[in-house]
Amino acid sequence: MGTYLITGATGGIGRAVAELLYDEGHELVLAGRSPERLHRLAEHLGSPAFGATQTIDPARLSAPGPPVRTVTFDLAEPRRLEAALALADLPARLDGVVHSAGVIDLGPVAELEADQWIDQLMVNLVGAAELTRLLLPALRTARGHLVFVNSGAGLRARASWSAYAASKHGLKALADSLRAEEPALAVTSVYPGRTASEMQKKARTQESASYLPESYIQPLTVARVIVNALATPRDAVLTNISIGRAT
Repeated sequence: MGTYLITGATGGIGRAVAELLYDEGHELVLAGRSPERLHRLAEHLGSPAFGATQTIDPARLSAPGPPVRTVTFDLAEPRRLEAALALADLPARLDGVVHSAGVIDLGPVAELEADQWIDQLMVNLVGAAELTRLLLPALRTARGHLVFVNSGAGLRARASWSAYAASKHGLKALADSLRAEEPALAVTSVYPGRTASEMQKKARTQESASYLPESYIQPLTVARVIVNALATPRDAVLTNISIGRAT
């Protein structure tokens, strides 16, 4: 079994990835901004009732699950990441990192202020780049796999999506460059369409549109794609995966 670090672990896609990986027996490092939410998720994963079917598994009553640890940091403050990781006592090897954290703030270029650009670029791009830099030694030790949860906006930009799309276009460039620089590592970018999540709810509100979770891709669907990519034998690498809503 492997050890995986997941950012945005308490969000929709991040949480679903954590549940799938834990259910497969992998050790997890759950990362996010809220220690309380991370602790609740860790407790949920370790409870005897947790399972793919959300029913009690008798085997779990006697056999402990894989270790789950948490680390708290804010990707909006990338200069503080190194200190946060030093205090966290992370494992010396990581089989994979799933970059699932992200923020969004829509608006036309004529109205977006500098802070709105900075916040999205820091969390969605600069924070991911700095965290990757700091985790590279552990990933190299395991010949690990990085998954960047991007967005359809990372491939095309629309009106009022400039800052978010710019951060995601930059994330694609980060992944592409890293893939060329670190041939021993697997690097995958995943581009989901609109996915049911709090982020999507905020986006729809800013678009003055209704939010109906059932109208979008479900987080578990995206998580299954990510976990399947992580399980791909190393004679191949899934470099770019686009996920669209079924019609």
